[in-house]
Amino acid sequence: MVSAPITHLRGAAAPTPRRAQVAEFLVVGGLTPLCFVLSWLLRQSIGLSAADMAVGFAMFHAAFIINDPHFSVTYLLFYEDFKERAFGSAFPTALRIRYWLAGLLVPAALVIWAIGALVTPNVDALGLMMQLMFFLVGWHYVKQGFGVMVVLSARRGLRFSQAERWIILAHCFTGWIYAWANPHRAGQLEQVKELVYFALPRPHLIEVVSLGALVVSGVALIATLVRKRLREGPLPLFTPLTALLSSIWLWMIWSDVDPLVKYMAPALHSIQYLYFVWLLKRNETQSREREPLFERPSRERLAFLALSALALGWLLFHGAPSLLDAMFAPARLPGGAGVSLGPTPYFAALYAFVNIHHYFMDYVIWRRDNPRTRYLTVR
Repeated sequence: MVSAPITHLRGAAAPTPRRAQVAEFLVVGGLTPLCFVLSWLLRQSIGLSAADMAVGFAMFHAAFIINDPHFSVTYLLFYEDFKERAFGSAFPTALRIRYWLAGLLVPAALVIWAIGALVTPNVDALGLMMQLMFFLVGWHYVKQGFGVMVVLSARRGLRFSQAERWIILAHCFTGWIYAWANPHRAGQLEQVKELVYFALPRPHLIEVVSLGALVVSGVALIATLVRKRLREGPLPLFTPLTALLSSIWLWMIWSDVDPLVKYMAPALHSIQYLYFVWLLKRNETQSREREPLFERPSRERLAFLALSALALGWLLFHGAPSLLDAMFAPARLPGGAGVSLGPTPYFAALYAFVNIHHYFMDYVIWRRDNPRTRYLTVR
């Protein structure tokens, strides 16, 4: 989520009620261990097959109100006042360039890529788009975990030096590459969203090297935190560190350990993301409902944002792809032959487009040089 989060808080952090502390711990990653317990109980009580069906069904429908809005709300945040942010004078030049790239060039390139693959039709081109999505999703997860850790630490009055931040990031990025490379495999056919494509190989050497780097970075992270503890005293890191390690280890590296929790990981990641959207917009709208602006009450504006995210999420992942596939997808021949891109190619293309574009927009929104994210520091 946050690539270079705000860390300029001064003074001691204001105390937070115990109930709010527990809630924050749960939504940023603390729910994940409980999900492993729930999975074990379900498998013991009704068996793996029935539990797999029940959890899969629940997560499919939960996506309508958790996963899909987590993507769509990014569009609402990113393109709000886009003209001023990208072409005005309020933002630094480097940030405006990032807005141009993520808001104009990246979606244009993805649209050209997707249309070319659909019109040709070229299953290899669309398959490469899917593989880019799966490669970058790890980058997205770990930078969100890093950002959440640093922002939550800052909100507690704890700051990290630049060297400490680089050590944390090293563990994040080595975890990303290892999760992608493991397990190594030769090129093979894969199916995602009814699209069958030939996936590129993942060499064993990348798996071995990334595992070694992950171990080294893990040792360096532990040593850094121990030194910081000895130098500065007790660190309020329980919740921030839970968010980081859940993002790297439980949602990526160990995502295949439990067949049921694997279904839940995207929802847990989305809940973590939506919590920070809520923090940002709640603090912003509360500040704007007071003088001199006297805008609409914060609750009304947050409710409107939530409903807008739900509606846009349905449009992006259900309404639009269903309509496009009904209108333009080639008819399946008798016996199921003749459809090289599968029965829902537009859904596959739009799914990959929204995911990849989300990663790039997210990289721009949650930066410490973005003036809009200053509201995250408000307690």
